[in-house]
Amino acid sequence: MNLQALVDGFNAVAVASVADAVDKICGKRGYMAACIKPRINDKRICGPAATVLETATDEFVPPQHALDLIDEAPKGSVIVISIAGGEPDVAVWGGLMTAGAVANGHAGAVLDGGVRDLVEIRRDYGFPVYARDVSPGTTLGRYKTVASQVPVSVGGIMVHPGDLIVGDVDGVVVVPKDMAAEVLKLSQEIDARELEQAKLIIAEKSLRKGLARYGRI
Repeated sequence: MNLQALVDGFNAVAVASVADAVDKICGKRGYMAACIKPRINDKRICGPAATVLETATDEFVPPQHALDLIDEAPKGSVIVISIAGGEPDVAVWGGLMTAGAVANGHAGAVLDGGVRDLVEIRRDYGFPVYARDVSPGTTLGRYKTVASQVPVSVGGIMVHPGDLIVGDVDGVVVVPKDMAAEVLKLSQEIDARELEQAKLIIAEKSLRKGLARYGRI
């Protein structure tokens, strides 16, 4: 299955179903910590991860790897930024990076740090950013980018370049790229079963009967 078909498929299923499918197929949790959530709007995100690693520093240097990746990553990417060490209460994303991401057609950003310039991003771009928190603080003198397109940890979950990132107001799920087609198939099956189950519950006016028939909650 090609990438666009995967993205289209994951955009049509519940994020909760994707989380359940990853649990079953990968044998481990794929959903990030609850603090990684939408900070700009409620837009859904789905796309392959393009990753950046930042580490603590006292140097005043720009986040060069992130800036370069925004221009170089394939259109439709989700920019994923991880920070290691230092003080986490700092913004690793802002208005100018958003402008670059929009110009390059990216699908969203997922950050293990903060985001700033919320008014600007909401007003001018409507770009979806999922972040640990919101902060006015700069990375300059606190963090520097050290690598891009490497495995990173965000919200307690490892993200490899090219993994599918699927997120909405329920949270963010990482789908390993080598298992994406299998996870999508099971996610679609879970969605279909839940729809049938919900219809039965309404028709029978009984939650117990729906649970007894389908064995799922």
